[in-house]
Amino acid sequence: MVKSLKDMRQRVYEANIALPAHGLVKFTWGNVSEVDREGGRIVIKPSGVDYEKLTPDNMVVTDLDGNVIEGDLNPSSDLPTHVQLYKAFAEIGGIVHTHSTEAVGWAQAGRDIPFYGTTHADYFYGPIPCARSLTPDEVNTAYEKETGTVIIETFKERGLDPVAVPGIVVRNHGPFVWGKDPAQAVYHSVVLEEVARMNRLTEQINPQVQPAPQYILDKHYLRKHGPNAYYGQKNAD
Repeated sequence: MVKSLKDMRQRVYEANIALPAHGLVKFTWGNVSEVDREGGRIVIKPSGVDYEKLTPDNMVVTDLDGNVIEGDLNPSSDLPTHVQLYKAFAEIGGIVHTHSTEAVGWAQAGRDIPFYGTTHADYFYGPIPCARSLTPDEVNTAYEKETGTVIIETFKERGLDPVAVPGIVVRNHGPFVWGKDPAQAVYHSVVLEEVARMNRLTEQINPQVQPAPQYILDKHYLRKHGPNAYYGQKNAD
């Protein structure tokens, strides 16, 4: 079913202003989008606009290739990355990109965010991957598009499910996180940032820490997301 453009603008607006509310962005360092595949549209934050100046009406509408079809402002410069991810991951409906401090720390260190505990397991089924750095050619030809390509490459090489692992950090850059809609993508972004902080503290306290056992990962992820999930209320929104 084709989505209401008015509703999409409202959801993308609310998701974008949630980023500073959750401490995930400073200045204009982040963006959220939503895709409507049947309607052939993406709605995304305008580039470089302060969050307090955002409105549902100034969200930018593009086609599925990133060509602007509605709006007077330029779309986020990260739009080509979003486009690549929407094309590759059919299950996702919203994407968030930020430069949140803790997640960027792991990206700049070039490290996956390991599985150390149950908070992580409730939302990410395994380590949160770190994609490789882009090559000089990738940076100089189509930087934002190639950022998406590197993310997709990482998931293919590792055999990862983008629903079970709804995010990644790109080396020397930062996190890209997604979900079924913009609100869930923001939620997953908050989780990723908190897990990144918890893991940094864990390694400071115990530099020899090892990943938690697989059976704990299985239990906590599957009790929320598996076919026999029992966490929460059956009729909850």
